[in-house]
Amino acid sequence: MKRFKFVSLLLDLKSKSGHCSILMIALLICGSYFISNAILSKDFGNNSASANLLAIAAGIKQKETVNQIVEKFMENGFSVMVFHYDGVVDEWRDVEWSSRVIHVSAINQTKWWFAKRFLHPDIVAEYDYIFLWDEDLDVHDFDPGRYISIVKEEGLEISQPALGPGKVRVHHQITVRLTNSKVHRRFYKNGSGRCDDNSTAPPCVGWVEIMAPVFSRAAWQCTWYMIQNDLIHAWGLDMQLGYCAQGDRTKNIGVVDSEFIVHLGLPTLGVSDGNKVRKQSVFEMQTFKSRWNNAVEEDKCWVDPYPKPANQPIR
Repeated sequence: MKRFKFVSLLLDLKSKSGHCSILMIALLICGSYFISNAILSKDFGNNSASANLLAIAAGIKQKETVNQIVEKFMENGFSVMVFHYDGVVDEWRDVEWSSRVIHVSAINQTKWWFAKRFLHPDIVAEYDYIFLWDEDLDVHDFDPGRYISIVKEEGLEISQPALGPGKVRVHHQITVRLTNSKVHRRFYKNGSGRCDDNSTAPPCVGWVEIMAPVFSRAAWQCTWYMIQNDLIHAWGLDMQLGYCAQGDRTKNIGVVDSEFIVHLGLPTLGVSDGNKVRKQSVFEMQTFKSRWNNAVEEDKCWVDPYPKPANQPIR
């Protein structure tokens, strides 16, 4: 029987300091070493030739949905890493794939927190594409294998599946599925905040949502370094992903219509107070923007490939 691969980080970072912080660093280093060895081992994932990785945040309350997602990806030869944000791992042992994936557990953390610590570019360098997904997604009409073929054919370095109709309102028009379309890279809007064929910046073009992004190896290496250790919701990162598109963001970032998902809008991260999460996310977005602007101002040698008018702030 294959080994049950499990890394547990059960310290509450908000309440620990001093020696506990040192212990956490040691645990993270050991965990990363463990994961890198497990990823490269022959018995990891569905097969030793797996070239793509699904990393997904998971809580036990969404077990059925996560099971459906993981099953579909493993059927297509993906390796899988499950981030258990509620600390519950043993109750997943009864799913067929449990012993063939990496389980990482840390209470009250988000997928971006996990990604920063366990998806270092050197650790996941074996993979062509990295899917960093939320758990509340319906994949009934989504085929991972066909999706990979499309992004390769279209030259998409950063992408996401389009969002099909569901009970949850779609917040970003560019993510809405277009019928009779394989891929789209921009959307059109009249009036305030106009988006048209002349638009060259997010959110009109060169933009995907952080709910279900897909990165090429090169794009992930760039993106990982932009993720901030302490900004765990990653709001604001989406507006800057174009800098990791390995070229023209209007061409290398897109939304795949023919392979789409549905956002279920289920309570995730074990948090029932959505307003509290949103408030924290908005704060993080403002912090990210401030840090970006400060870094740009301090680096006198950097030339922005997407220059903006002097009076236009980063959105």
